[in-house]
Amino acid sequence: MQHMTSRQRVRAAIHHRQPDRVPLDLGSTPVTGIHVSTYTRLREALGFPPARARVGEPFQMLAEVDAEVADLLGVDTAAVQLPATLFGFANTGWKPFRLFDGTEALVSEHFNVSQDANGDLLMHPLGDRSAPPSARMPKGGHFFDAIVRQEAGAEASLDPREFAAQQISRYTDDELAGLQRQADELFRNTDKSLVGCWWQGGIGDIALVPGLGLRQPKGIRDPQRWYEMLIENPAYAREIFEFQTEVALENLKLYREAVGDKIDVIVMSGTDFGSQRGPFLSPALYRELWKPLHKRLNDWVHAHTPWKTFYHTCGSIIAFMEDFIEAGVDILNPVQCSAAGMDPQGLKDKYGQRVVFWGGGVDTQQTLPFGSPAQVRTEAGERIRILGRQGGLVFNTIHNIQAGTPTENLIALFETVAGRTLRR
Repeated sequence: MQHMTSRQRVRAAIHHRQPDRVPLDLGSTPVTGIHVSTYTRLREALGFPPARARVGEPFQMLAEVDAEVADLLGVDTAAVQLPATLFGFANTGWKPFRLFDGTEALVSEHFNVSQDANGDLLMHPLGDRSAPPSARMPKGGHFFDAIVRQEAGAEASLDPREFAAQQISRYTDDELAGLQRQADELFRNTDKSLVGCWWQGGIGDIALVPGLGLRQPKGIRDPQRWYEMLIENPAYAREIFEFQTEVALENLKLYREAVGDKIDVIVMSGTDFGSQRGPFLSPALYRELWKPLHKRLNDWVHAHTPWKTFYHTCGSIIAFMEDFIEAGVDILNPVQCSAAGMDPQGLKDKYGQRVVFWGGGVDTQQTLPFGSPAQVRTEAGERIRILGRQGGLVFNTIHNIQAGTPTENLIALFETVAGRTLRR
């Protein structure tokens, strides 16, 4: 088969055509990335000189993948995204930072942590240390956990629009100009397939519920109470979701004007619907609260753009597959094959011509961190053979590559995908 560019390769795969090789994503989204400490070791093992990597996603402490590393590995994707973070500050003005494991990295100038008596690191919304902390990295840990800051008595006077307005707002002219510049530059100067990290279709995303970037989050902000509320007070969730969708649709139109057809994929949602053993919530509740709004957003994309819609949802989502397809979902990630009912062969046989699998490449809970290089090669090779048949696969690990993952396993993984030796 004739050699393809990265852009051609991804476009073939997402249109269910067989590419010259399976396309690879690493780092184009905050759910397809790699922890900065693991990335730093990988980079040096590949033969690059020591250098501080930038932490592009500070909540999970994910690295920005350097262009030279991406080219050596054969990464086919690049992100179009704002420099915003979940903590409400921008990734600008880089400064040095040392992780608990000794990794030397670069973080935003607004990455301002304090330390408690236990030695835990506390992150503050907007990088403002005068505000109560919104997240904690335990001493010796590798990433942050959200701190619940639901106000006392919040449930006595719930205001759905107030909650929604804290979640989403109309794009500013500066944001749109930045997106346009980035899309133009990447499209002209690389052959990568561009992934629009939009995310505003992620209504009810539990990662956003605690309000990490808000000084004073309003409404229900405790994740456990959030899930209980979906059953106890679905009208509250429905009004939040509908308001968010209205703003998201307006922003979707503005986003299209900014990036045009330069992107191939738009990341719509990170809302998780599955656990390891089954659904987080009933398919009936999904059909009531989410499906009509997902369909509304996806229908707009399909009517006005050539983009493919990307939905991230962890765990066992087999119970939702037909609903997702009916709602217009084109791409599913992370394809957690270890979860109940998520056998890769069964997924490919039943859904492989109707959805694209973006992930599923290797288990990041067991095989990649704890298996041998040979086991990694075997599993990755099998997933490519099964999920990549007749296109429909963009290779990525099952969610992000975590801290502590052996470098030799990563070399085995990426050599399997590339089909060649990678060390410089």
